[in-house]
Amino acid sequence: MGRFLKLAFAAGLSLAALAPSAYADGEKYDTNALAVAGQLGDKSLGDPNAPVTVIEYASMTCTHCARFATTVFKDFKAKYVDTGKVHFIFREFPLDPLAAAAFQLARCAPEDKYFPMVDVMFQTQQSWAFVDDPGPALYKVVAPMGFTENSFNSCLDDKSKSEAIAWVHDRAEKDFGVQGTPAFFINGTRYDGEMTMDDFAKALDAATAAK
Repeated sequence: MGRFLKLAFAAGLSLAALAPSAYADGEKYDTNALAVAGQLGDKSLGDPNAPVTVIEYASMTCTHCARFATTVFKDFKAKYVDTGKVHFIFREFPLDPLAAAAFQLARCAPEDKYFPMVDVMFQTQQSWAFVDDPGPALYKVVAPMGFTENSFNSCLDDKSKSEAIAWVHDRAEKDFGVQGTPAFFINGTRYDGEMTMDDFAKALDAATAAK
């Protein structure tokens, strides 16, 4: 199982996301360009016709992303997504090969298991992302979701998935100035870093007023 780290490197994943960006937080981007999904399609929650679209670029090994996912997202989803106010799109922006491998596994899960699997990996991040031998640790996390050792390894051998995830990462970096995670786009305006419920309230008010 240790070979899966090499597979992410083989996908051509750029780690230049850690380099300084020429773009500023709060900058506005073309919403039509942002709406373009990668080859694997977008993973989203809520009404696509909601007045506000929130796109989050995240990395599975990002502690800030995990904290947002485990402490803020439930309330955000209940208040804005489930009530039809926000269409939420979650996009992969792996900052390292291990994060890329984790995303690849989520993409190999059944359609209705993607978000539950991402949730579990964020909840258990400390047990697999920051250990000496992450392969077996990650397998232990995803096995209850239906993975066997064979399907785990077959998924990570799928070069088309790894290349598609790398494309989303590289496009976000090149075209939208994403250099770290989490990064949020709210009706096209970029907000870098973790956001609280108060931060979302202000940003969503601004997005609604601008329509």
